This record gives sequence, structure tokens and C-alpha cells, in this order.
Amino acid sequence: RKCACVREREREREEEGAMASEFRLFVGNLAWATTDTSLKEAFAGAVGEENVTDAKVIMDRYTGRSRGFGFVSLATQEAAQKAVEMMNGANVDGREVRVDHASSRER
Repeated sequence: RKCACVREREREREEEGAMASEFRLFVGNLAWATTDTSLKEAFAGAVGEENVTDAKVIMDRYTGRSRGFGFVSLATQEAAQKAVEMMNGANVDGREVRVDHASSRER
């Protein structure tokens, strides 16, 4: 049997794997109030809803509060580049966000 914390981490890794995309963007300096939905809506307003495939705000597993960053996956490289240009420095939920192409992390 696995403890709850191990099961939670495995679930987070599965979600991260599901979002794996060549056109994945890192979004930093998010407000604590920002949700997956509001993040997706902000990017959809910039590049079109059809181009935003997923948005995920990373939450602290112990407190349940946002860690202040997230990831957005886009359908095409062009949409990703446009999103970086339009959203880097944009106001999302009262905060000026930082947007850049996400790098894959080593495990």
C-alpha cells in the first residue's frame, strides 16, 4: 500500500505527462486566486480558444494554495509564439505575468 502523499505525487506526474507538449509555455508570477479556468480563458482571449489545449496552475500539495506558476499548452508553434508575445507582461487576475517556452525537466 502506498501512502496518500505518494499517490498524490503519482497523480501529479500523470497530469504533467498528459500535458507534455512541444508547445508548452511556462507562466510565472500568477496571483494566488488564478485557477486553471481563468488561466485558460486569459490565453484563449489572446490566441483563440481553439489554440489553447490545456492550462494548469501548479498547487502546493500540502497547503492546496497556488505556487504562483503554471503551464499552458497550445495547439501549434505559431500559437505558442503569439501567446508569448501577447501575454508576457500582460495582466492576469491583477498580476503582471511572465510567459516563456517551458523547458522539459530532468527526473
